[in-house]
Amino acid sequence: MVSWEGSQGDGAAQEPTISAEQARRERELIERVVDSFEGTPDPRLRVVMQALTRHLHAFIREVRLSEQEWQAGIEFLTRAGHITDDRRQEFILLSDVLGASMQTIAVANPAQGAATEATVFGPFFVEDSPHIALGGDIAHAAAGEPCWVSGTVNGTDGTPVAGARIEVWQADAEGFYDVQYPGEHLDGRGHMFTDSEGAYRFWGLTPTPYPIPHDGPVGDLLEATGRSPVRAAHLHFMVTAPGYRTLVTHIFDADDPQLALGDCVFGVKDSLIERFDRQPAGTPTPDGRDLGDSTWSRVHFDIVLAPEYP
Repeated sequence: MVSWEGSQGDGAAQEPTISAEQARRERELIERVVDSFEGTPDPRLRVVMQALTRHLHAFIREVRLSEQEWQAGIEFLTRAGHITDDRRQEFILLSDVLGASMQTIAVANPAQGAATEATVFGPFFVEDSPHIALGGDIAHAAAGEPCWVSGTVNGTDGTPVAGARIEVWQADAEGFYDVQYPGEHLDGRGHMFTDSEGAYRFWGLTPTPYPIPHDGPVGDLLEATGRSPVRAAHLHFMVTAPGYRTLVTHIFDADDPQLALGDCVFGVKDSLIERFDRQPAGTPTPDGRDLGDSTWSRVHFDIVLAPEYP
């Protein structure tokens, strides 16, 4: 029999009262498992596995995990594996909604001067996106309001980064990425390269809030815990250039009501919120594009890359 000390009112688990003999047995098991990795040839792998063991066992002991709960966890992970394929990554979704993705990003991308902050990669990146010329349109057949996106890429010392590769991807007006539709078409994504002054520009879509895929185990988890699956409106960027740290980031719409309600993967950062200026139909576009009677928006996003780690 296990009893619990202290109030549970703050939602945090308290230290259980167990017998000295029970505590000894549990600690002894932890030590044996940790010691089993002592001979791991790769020193980094040894550190990771021993720390994982300590924290995993600490979790089990803290919540006094039952065998039925352990089995439910195994079944949950099995379902996540079954639903994962080359178009859907349920384990990334799980990492995202637990904040593990953002915590990893925070650890791996320490603040460095004015460098643009990083945020989650997400599960919908696709290799070999179409190349578009500067000023081109990444939307292709994706539906939504046109949006002119422009900016510069510089180093933390202010030096323009010419030839930086900018990968961009986004959902359509219905909240779906191209890979969520049948077929092999690639819409709402593309890559380009900055010009000699580090500038870039392209047409995309005004981003809208959308739910992450919630028809699988991660969606069941969110429903069971009373959490929303909705993400704040955003546009994905990945920027790479020789000599600089790869940046994976978003820009968020300052006028999006979802910002006040929260982002289900904790990806919003104040420095990444930008103003998408709405333009009435008939307003001249920066490149002379004729949009007919369509409204459109424009946003400016300057990117600062941190130098590559030594």
